[in-house]
This record gives sequence, C-alpha cells and structure tokens, in this order.
Amino acid sequence: MSAYGTGPRFAGLFFAKNFDNVIRLYTLLLTALLASTGSYSQTAMLTAPTNQAVALPEDKETGVVQGSIQTTDKQPAAYVTITLKGANRSTYSNENGSYILKNIKPGQYTLLVTMAGLESKEQVITVKANEVAEVNFTLAENHKQLDEVIVTTHKSLNTQPVNAGKIALNPMDVPQSLSVINQGLIREQQALRLSDVIRNVNGVYVTTTRGNVQESFGARGYALGSTNLFKNGFRINSTVLPEMSSLEKVEILKGSAAILYGQVAPGGIVNMVTKQPKFNFGGEVSMRVGSYDLYKPTFDIYGPINSSIAYRVNGTYEKAGSFRDQVSSDRYYVNPSLLFKLGKRTEIIAEGDYLYNKFTPDFGIGSIGDKNIPDVPRSRFMGTPWQYNKIWQTTSTLTLKHQLSANWKINTSYSYQNYKRDYYAVERIQADSTGKWKRPLGRIYTTEKFYAGQFNLIGKFNTGQIEHNLLTGIDADRTVTFNNDYDVTNQIYDSINVLDLGKYAARTDIPVATAIRERLAPVNRFGVFVQDLIKLSPTFNLLAGVRWAYVETRGIDSTNLTNGTKVTGVTRYDKAFSPRFGLVYKPFNSTSFFVSYSNSFSTNTGQDIYGKAIKPSLIDQYEAGVKNQFMNGMLSANVTVYRIKNNNLAQTAPYTLDGKQNSNTNIKMLGGETTSDGVEVDLAASPLNGLNITAGYSYNYMRYTKTDTTVGSFKTGERLVNNPAHTANGSIFYTFGKGALEGLKVGTTIVYIGDRVGGWNSDVTKTNPVTYRDRRIFVSGFTTIDLSAGYTFKKVAVLAKVSNLTNTYNVYVHENYSINPIPPAQFSATVSYKF
Repeated sequence: MSAYGTGPRFAGLFFAKNFDNVIRLYTLLLTALLASTGSYSQTAMLTAPTNQAVALPEDKETGVVQGSIQTTDKQPAAYVTITLKGANRSTYSNENGSYILKNIKPGQYTLLVTMAGLESKEQVITVKANEVAEVNFTLAENHKQLDEVIVTTHKSLNTQPVNAGKIALNPMDVPQSLSVINQGLIREQQALRLSDVIRNVNGVYVTTTRGNVQESFGARGYALGSTNLFKNGFRINSTVLPEMSSLEKVEILKGSAAILYGQVAPGGIVNMVTKQPKFNFGGEVSMRVGSYDLYKPTFDIYGPINSSIAYRVNGTYEKAGSFRDQVSSDRYYVNPSLLFKLGKRTEIIAEGDYLYNKFTPDFGIGSIGDKNIPDVPRSRFMGTPWQYNKIWQTTSTLTLKHQLSANWKINTSYSYQNYKRDYYAVERIQADSTGKWKRPLGRIYTTEKFYAGQFNLIGKFNTGQIEHNLLTGIDADRTVTFNNDYDVTNQIYDSINVLDLGKYAARTDIPVATAIRERLAPVNRFGVFVQDLIKLSPTFNLLAGVRWAYVETRGIDSTNLTNGTKVTGVTRYDKAFSPRFGLVYKPFNSTSFFVSYSNSFSTNTGQDIYGKAIKPSLIDQYEAGVKNQFMNGMLSANVTVYRIKNNNLAQTAPYTLDGKQNSNTNIKMLGGETTSDGVEVDLAASPLNGLNITAGYSYNYMRYTKTDTTVGSFKTGERLVNNPAHTANGSIFYTFGKGALEGLKVGTTIVYIGDRVGGWNSDVTKTNPVTYRDRRIFVSGFTTIDLSAGYTFKKVAVLAKVSNLTNTYNVYVHENYSINPIPPAQFSATVSYKF
C-alpha cells in the first residue's frame, strides 16, 4: 500500500530546503563514481576479448550458449531474435550484437537466427555440461542495409525492448503491455503530428484538441497530461505539437510507469526517441506537399567526423493552410546531435533541438445553448483575423553510457528545456440558443524552464541458480513556470452570431493588453527507485520494485504590477512509496502469462475554489495478460485486462466560490473515486514476405464509483467524459519484392473511435432533494480510412496518401467551448532522395 504522507520526514524537509545543493551533490557523486570505475572496468574486461564476456555456467550440469551477431561490414546487429530449438528458449541480441542463453541442458540443438525482412539462419550446435558454446553469426546484409530493413519492416509485438523501460529486457519477460511504432511506419504513413502515430496504438486515443493549440491523449480512461509525454526519457511540455520528422520511434508503456518516472497519470506514458548519429555516412532530403497549401521540405544528414565522433543533423520547415477558413501555421525545426566514443565501453551523446511554431488558435464551432453542437460548415472559423499563438521550445540533453563490466553498466543523463508561449485570441465559443456569442478575450504569456538529471545503474548477477536483472536509479527535476495576467482577459471583445456571421459587424482591431500581475511557480521533484526482474526458473519471472518520491510544490509567488503588492504562496510537500509487483509464467518459449500490481500517487496542479492546493491522488492498478509469438515471430497475439482505481480524481471545478460557472481550468476539485476496467487485444502478422498486418481492439469502462452529494459533486456510476468505450485500429501494407512491380508498396490504415461523451459530467446543483445538472454532449463514433502507396527506385522514393478517404465528419469536444471538427479527405505526397 502507498505510504503517502509518511516516510523519512527529515530527509524530505532537508531536500525541500536544499534542492539546489542536492543537485550539486548528486552531480559531484556521479562524477566521482565515473572516475572511480575506470580502473575497475578495465580489469573486469580483461577476460572478455569481445563485447560479451565469457559466462561460466552457474549449474555445472548445464551449459551456456553465447555469441555475437554482426553484419558483413563487421557492425553489430541489434534486436535480432535467437531461438534454441528443442530447449524452449529464446533471446535477442543487445545493442552490441551480443546474446546469451544460460542453463541449457546438455544435448544437440538447432540455433535459429531470425529478423523480420531477412532470411533466417540455422546452425546445429552441441551443448556440454559446464562448458560455454560460442556461436557467432554474420548476416548477409551490411549495417546500412540492415538499417533499411529495420526502417521498412514492422517488428513483432514482443521482440523489441523500449528505451522508456530504462533496461533492455525481453518484452516477453516483462509483466506490462508495450508498444513501439518504428520509423518505417511513421514514414510510410507520412505522419505529420503525434496523433498520426498514436492512432496505431490500440487503446490510446485523442481526447481533445483544445483551441487547436495542442493534442491531448487518453489511455485506459485517463488523460495523458504534461507528466506523461517524454522525449528521450525526459518530460516535455504537452502544449507543444512535437515534430515527427526527427523521430526514430515512439514508445508507449501502457499502465503504470510510476516506479520509473514518478508522478505520471495511470493510463501510460509516451516516449519519443529521436534519430541518433551514425559512423557511416548517409542522409536524405525530401519534399512533401499536400492539400490546403501544405509545403514541408526536410533534410537528414549523418556520418563520422573521425573514428570516435559521429554527427547527425535533421530539420524541417513547414508552411500550411487549413480546411478551416483563415487558419494557417508556420513551423521551423532543427535537431543536431553528436556521438562521442570514448573507448570501447564509454560513449556520450549530446543532443539539442529548436522548434518555433506560429499558428492560428481555433476553438472550432463551439456549442449552442450549453450542450448542442451547431449545424454549420466544417470550415467555418469564429475567431478574428489577427489572433495568434507562438511557441518557442529549445531542449538539450547530455547522456553518458559506461560499461563497467560484461554485466554492469551505468547510464546518466541531464536535460535542459526552455519553453515560451505568446498567445492572444478570442476564445471559448459558448453561444446562446439563438447563436449569439459574446466573444471573450484571452491573453497568455508563459515561460517554463525545466532542469532534470537521471542516474541509472543496470546489472545482472546470480544468487545460486537465480538470475537477477537489477535496475536502480536516482532522478531529480525542477520546473519553474512564469506567467502574466492581463487586463483584457475575459473581457468581451464583441458579439457575432455563429449561425449567421453576417448578422453582426465583427471588430478587426487588436485591443491593447497590459500585464497586471505576474506569477512564479516552481516545482521540485526527487525520486529513488530499485527494480529487480528475478528469473526464478526458465518458466517463472518475478518483477519487484519500489520508488520513494518527493515533490515540493512551491507556493505561487505573485506580484500585482499595478500597485507593487506581493503575495507569497504556501508550499506543499508530498512524498510516498510506490511499490510494483509482477509475475510472469512462460509455459512455452512462445507464450508468457503475466499478472501485476502497482500503487502510485499523482500530484495535482491547480487549486480549489478556496485557493488551496489540490492534494495528490492515490492510484491502484491491477493488470493481467498473455503474450504470444507464433510461427517464428511471424504472428504475435497479445491480450491484456486491467483495473485502475483512483481514490480521488482531480477535475476542473464546475463553479467558483461565488457560485458562478467556472471557466478557469486551474481551479479544480477532487471528484471522488473512479474505477477503470478494460481489455485490450493486439495482433501483428507477417504471413508472407513483404506483407505486414496489424490490428487491435480495446474496451474501457471508466466511471465514478464513489462520490458524495454536496453541491458540485459528480454522479456515481456515470462514465467520465472524453473516453470512448470501444476503439479499434488496423493496417495492411504490402511491398512487392519481385517482378515489374518491385519497389512498390501499398497499404491502408483504418481507425475506429467509438461513441463518447463530451462536455461535463453531471453534477449536483441541490442537496435536498439531490438534483443533478446534465451538461453532457453525446458524440457518435466514427471510422476513418487512409490509403497509402509508395514506390522506391534506387535512391529515389515517392509516397502518396489519401487520409479520411470517405470524408467522414466528426468532432473532438473539450468541455463545451472548443469543439473542433476532424479534417476532411486530404491528399499528401512526398518525394525523397537518399545519399
């Protein structure tokens, strides 16, 4: 059970008062550790002439099979599947191309090496008691060709470990549902936004697109907010529309990730992994054009500077109109990185990126009479010609990886992010029953600085015949948010009629906005965790871990700029232990069953109607499932069921203290206990060379299970808004490998989002008798179909896509003031050249 409110109080108070000193001490200790490990790691590797040290059998009656896999140009081949036929054992090669299989009974076996898109290789071997069988393979492809295979093929559901897990474990050994969308799928679907990628992940969906300034996602009934979106393992601001052209892959950990990342919402996390430098020269330039004046040139260049330093730089410019009248965007992005090889066991990766995005905020078509969606053209824009939203985001990350020995390594990373937003618009389209809308103004100027550091120790060791895969780490981060209040916010600009724009003369001038108050809100986080995947036997794994998290939410310091009055807020200290347990049973090499339990706490931003900080929510998660690999990985089938209980979900309060309708999302209330039950089914198949099929279905029942009857409380038993009960997705892609059509790829992607409810959940307006107000907006489900085709000839490739082929109409609903139509049928095409 969680120990929220308990724990080492002295340590917590010390950290709260000395945050900067703790970070400095952490850095000094890390530097000292790196310095001290140098001589040890050298002696530890003397017996290991390759990347894989000789592993003597723990049980003298069994043997070991190990080796390495490389390409024809002697580069390591990572994530290749190795299966020992007849022993019910399999593994995959690590980043160095090495693999190991332990505790093998003596006998003759066939060792099979497979990877999607490549011909398999087999070798008959003999395993002897208390001996090591060294078996190495060389693939027919060189490293560049192997990269092409990885990019253009879909991996099995259960073969590729995820960076977000912080330790490279076989997914079949992990009691959690994982998804990885690789660069190949991102390319062939011409993904422009993160929502284009997420739609391939079963049970994860877009919830709202508030004001057209951000995409919000949900999973398993819970919103994935700012604490759930990561890039290269560090949180990033969720109000940014991330750039897709720089990504190597997108990883999704469904369910609880609190033990690794601290205060995250229970539905899961999304981690975007950027492209890395390479020691072979190459690159690509491309040009994409599309409907509504989309123009997007991109470039990607990588190669060696010398034998120990490699580089990569990619970037893009994007200019686009919209199916929405008067809506447009401009976007600049660049992502440089350097890789330093400091000997055989140490590397440093330095990465940075810069994004500038200017676009038109757009609150869609809004609502009429509180809960009705107006029947107006999909293209109708209700804003002003001058409104804008500008975002600047700069990030930099420094990562050091050091191999202490054959079985132990450390990873440490530091990240700095600087975010700025400048926004001015009319907003919140809430028209009366006649269609008249008094347009309120909104003005935002926000900056956010984010500092973070991580240190992870990863190792393997044995106690008797039991193998341990240990992950332990320390992380800390500091977020400092600065924003202004303006005298024009919530003032009425003018009135229009959303049903008849010609009924009133709309203003076109830009009112002068003067800052009247500034706020400073720091948040400090610190966590220590340990996790061990214990291989009790060839068929049973136990995953156990615990995290101690500490969060210091500094009181908001505000200054009234009109009279100089300063107010210092009250600081809140939260701490908790978050345990995690899981059991995996593998009756066959191709099947694993798992059950797991985790407990976490999630800090809540904002304040209640009395101005007090919202307390954290405590969350229990239960999960069970089965993962299957059939036909040597050509077919994967996974099923997961779960239950998530949140003791007190924080939501926007429906009323302010004076009883008026609340439009400030920072004023919240604890809505009571919620329970989310669900099931997810995932399939992936490659029955023929060149044919890749994926499909998924999810059902979720997210509802209030315990509330009271005070004014403003929600209704027990009612489903929460913005969470569809049913979602499904599927895609089929085929690449012609022979004949006149060689190089041609065709495919389709189908996504279904079921019926859902927008607006607000029903809330109590009277207590005697209890009376509920129903402001829910019911939205029907919808299906979109995309068609894709591409042709590759030598170094030139052409891709084309028609999205929303059937021109389906539907909307995303944020409360009742931002109701944004989905895009109609659109066309895009990309021409690229590789060198």
